[in-house]
Parts: sequence; C-alpha cells; structure tokens
Amino acid sequence: MYMLLKHSHISFAALSILFFTLRGYWMLSTPEMLKRRWVRIAPHVIDTLLLVSAIALTITVNQYPLTHSWLTAKLIALVAYIVLGTIALKRGKTRKTRTLAFVLALACVAYIVWVALHHTPLP
Repeated sequence: MYMLLKHSHISFAALSILFFTLRGYWMLSTPEMLKRRWVRIAPHVIDTLLLVSAIALTITVNQYPLTHSWLTAKLIALVAYIVLGTIALKRGKTRKTRTLAFVLALACVAYIVWVALHHTPLP
C-alpha cells in the first residue's frame, strides 16, 4: 500500500508542477488559454488527488507536519507556493508582478521537492 501511495503522490505532484508551469507559460504568452474551462478545472482535480494522496501517505507512515520538521517545512512552502501561484496566475496586477510571483512559486516547488527527497528542511 505504501508504494502505491508514494508513487501516486509523486505522479500527482509531477502533474501539478508540469501543469502549473504550462499555465505560467500561457500567462506570459497567450493569457486567453487560461480562460478555457478545462484549464480552470484540471488543477483542482489534480491538486485534490495530490492532497488526498499526501494525507493518506502521512497516515500510513505515521509522520505528520508539526511533529516532523521536514514535513512542516514542506507544508509552509506549500502555502507560500499557493499564495504566489494565485498572484502569478490570477491576482497579480501587472505582468512584472505576475512573472516575479511565478518565478518565486517555482522556487518554492524546487524547495518542496528538495525537502521531500532529503527529509530535512535545510539545504
């Protein structure tokens, strides 16, 4: 069961990152693509499955945020990623603001992946 959850979580994380990157590219090049119905719905489906797999994985291995520092770091970085992602794709007033938020969101993703691989909050 653990391996199924782990691989599901990794797969949904990769899909989420790839789709966020694609939407960031569209935000910079062809913003009208972001208005398509499937583009608005797909991230919610993918991210819900990612969250469900993450919760199931933490329960399965008995490791929880606020108990394990590396999971706490991932959770904090995830919140930063979500805030920066919404600024990049929806709430940013200028192209410069959106671009900066997009780059910072990708930096959060890189940090989350690093922490997940090394199980330590400090590089």
